[in-house]
Amino acid sequence: MPAIERGNILSSYRIFLLVIHTKSLKKLGLLGSLYVSQSIPVMFLFQALPVFMRQQGASLETIGLLSLLALPWMLKFLWSPLIDRYSFTRLGHYRFWIICFQLLFASATAICAFLDLQNNFLLGFVCILLIGFFCASQDIATDALAVGLLEAEERGLGNGVQLAGNNLGAVLGGGGMLLLLNHWGWRASMLSLAAIVVLALIPLLWHREQQQEVKESLSSSSQGYLQTFIHFYRRPGMKRWLLVLVLYLAGGSMASHMFRPLLVDIGLSLTDIGLLLGVVAYGAGTIGAIVAGFFIVPWGRKRSLIIFGLLQAFSLVAYLLPASGVTHLPVLYLVAISANLTFSMATTATFTIMMDQSKLETPGTDYTVQTSVVYFGGIVAAAMGGGIAANVGYQGLFSISIIITLLSLIILHKVFDAGQLAPQSIAEKGKS
Repeated sequence: MPAIERGNILSSYRIFLLVIHTKSLKKLGLLGSLYVSQSIPVMFLFQALPVFMRQQGASLETIGLLSLLALPWMLKFLWSPLIDRYSFTRLGHYRFWIICFQLLFASATAICAFLDLQNNFLLGFVCILLIGFFCASQDIATDALAVGLLEAEERGLGNGVQLAGNNLGAVLGGGGMLLLLNHWGWRASMLSLAAIVVLALIPLLWHREQQQEVKESLSSSSQGYLQTFIHFYRRPGMKRWLLVLVLYLAGGSMASHMFRPLLVDIGLSLTDIGLLLGVVAYGAGTIGAIVAGFFIVPWGRKRSLIIFGLLQAFSLVAYLLPASGVTHLPVLYLVAISANLTFSMATTATFTIMMDQSKLETPGTDYTVQTSVVYFGGIVAAAMGGGIAANVGYQGLFSISIIITLLSLIILHKVFDAGQLAPQSIAEKGKS
């Protein structure tokens, strides 16, 4: 590396550390508390609740209906323009929505605590679906708040904190809630969950949100509503960027999803699987997210995406070891750690550029559309993984996931080389 380039990287890294120490700790603490409190109920719904209901004697058909809880997250982009457009700005535009949705979530959770899901499943399911809707809507407002809150040089670590908070919330909402349900029962556990979400609002009460002008073109008419999405899609380089979002993390999602049945097929105990995927994997992901956050600024967006993408591709190669019969426990730990470490790195860089591509006038809509595209790519890839593995085996599946990741890097290189997707600072976006 040339001395001048190395000097520039070291200089920008020192500036970044100075900014983090002097300006950003309160912001990161606020966002961390919001993302942890947001992730706890999400992981409870998707991980702990199906296990608890099955333990209580619920049928597989009933538990299968819980998959509908994913609908609010898949469709939340549809009402994101409304959250961008309307608010009681005296409380802070997105601050109001976060407080509103978390209180609604806590209320619905408290009501659900007094319902008997076995005898009143329909009513309980509606209540749980509302909880999912409130969580997904709070996510829109939290992401929008983060877009306006973080300066361009803070977004790398800010998104690292987001993923770290999500991982911590996953441990608490998945394994932690199962422990509470086992020892305290349904009512006390649900009331505790409601209390945790309310307490997580305390840092937000001390925050004063900077007011942003809402774009006049974002009207309440159906035409204005549709134009919000059309304008976003027609931005220079956006079509290719959305294609990158579909593919960049899809390979990792496919491999990770099929790693679970592979562990069962090779005879790993449920205890070992739980420790490997529930503790070690989330721990590695948390470390990867924070580490990536520190390097995104000195390395730059494009370089970070490419390096983390290549690391992700190399980690996917490690999946071929257990697929080929190398199933020693240390090898499985190495695979889980490397895969989750690099996947979180790649995700942190992706989310950072997603913030760069979100205008201050419509941050909720812009960011949510991009996250929906990422989720779509991951869900489709995971859904296809089973059929692919059944036809070409685990080795073929993991090889395809590597190819998908490398293909996304080729498209990514073209997107940035075209000069159409250069990251913008908040000030620049405010003028655009």
